Amino acid sequence: MALSNLTTMRGVVYNGIPFNMTVQDLPVPTIVHATDAIVKITTSALCGSDLHVYHGVNGGTPPWNMGHEAMGYVAEIGSSVSWFNVGDYVVIPDTISTGHLEMEPEAYSFFGNGAELTQGLQSEYALVPFADANLIPIPLSHNTTNATIEQDYLTVSDIFGTAWSVIDWSGFQPGDTVAVFGAGPVGLLAAYSAILRGASAVYSVDRIQDRLDRAASIGAIPINFVSSDPVEQILAHQPAGVMRAVDCVGMEAVNAQLETQQDLIINEMVAVTHLGGGIAQVGVTSAQTNSAGAPLGDTFSPNVTFPMSDFFSKRLSFQSGPVDPKEIAPMLVDLIASGKAAPGFISSAQIGIEEAPEYYQRFDQHEEIKVYIRFP
Repeated sequence: MALSNLTTMRGVVYNGIPFNMTVQDLPVPTIVHATDAIVKITTSALCGSDLHVYHGVNGGTPPWNMGHEAMGYVAEIGSSVSWFNVGDYVVIPDTISTGHLEMEPEAYSFFGNGAELTQGLQSEYALVPFADANLIPIPLSHNTTNATIEQDYLTVSDIFGTAWSVIDWSGFQPGDTVAVFGAGPVGLLAAYSAILRGASAVYSVDRIQDRLDRAASIGAIPINFVSSDPVEQILAHQPAGVMRAVDCVGMEAVNAQLETQQDLIINEMVAVTHLGGGIAQVGVTSAQTNSAGAPLGDTFSPNVTFPMSDFFSKRLSFQSGPVDPKEIAPMLVDLIASGKAAPGFISSAQIGIEEAPEYYQRFDQHEEIKVYIRFP
């Protein structure tokens, strides 16, 4: 059916009720500005950061269409779009370019963060502003909706770029030893990135056996933090510590008693890292006050206890924050296109959109590693 004949589409919606997602009819987006494009989404996904919304601790003003990872075909373009044509195969990155030169750095804007109903990517269509600056083209040789190929390329929209960047931020050099805290999608891809880039040893810290098995399958050394202290386990292999440690969990980290402990991983990273090494964090730490979109926002504090004395004495470096995957997308696309990288190994389920509420629950309960939503 032609896009002009459609008025509604199906999309995943958060209505401000924790642990509850719905699939609803939403208005099909239309071109607003000459620089806009509309993308027919073929694959979207659930992301670990979506669970902060699901838990009621992050978000804007409900209701909104969820999702910030997607790819598909350009269905319609504004009159000023010059780099793309209808039918082009593209990835939509999670960060939205402002479309102008930023004389001063600005905070990143993200799809599916609660701005308005039409702005999420867990839906059949998406409006992409400033399309020339925001869409990532896929090589013509892969101009197909093959599910396996899409599971690889979709990771460029967020999690592969985030994972690659956190390894960069740690100061990584080939031959380094690395500890990755968290073996969810980003943590697994951080371990994978370090291995691809020549790490001599990578330790993957988690408690879910399926995740640890997936980490072992790519050559990482699994560390179950419930069985015993993960720092002691790693130091048994690396007595002087690892050169790099990265946090891919964030504020909802739990300890061995499965109790939330916000300062856990920062303390463990400092403890396990070698003198002169580096630590980095991309696990979301974004505390906010209670609101309609985040009724449990004040569950988390904006402050944590930081082991400053040990950090200082070890001469460590630290970088954290959100990642703009557009900055390294060309390199990641080339790695996938050349067959050097296949990040879709993280997949555990492929579903239709009507199944999304069930799979949000499964994902939250760690019964899935990465859930892809496929559209006809």
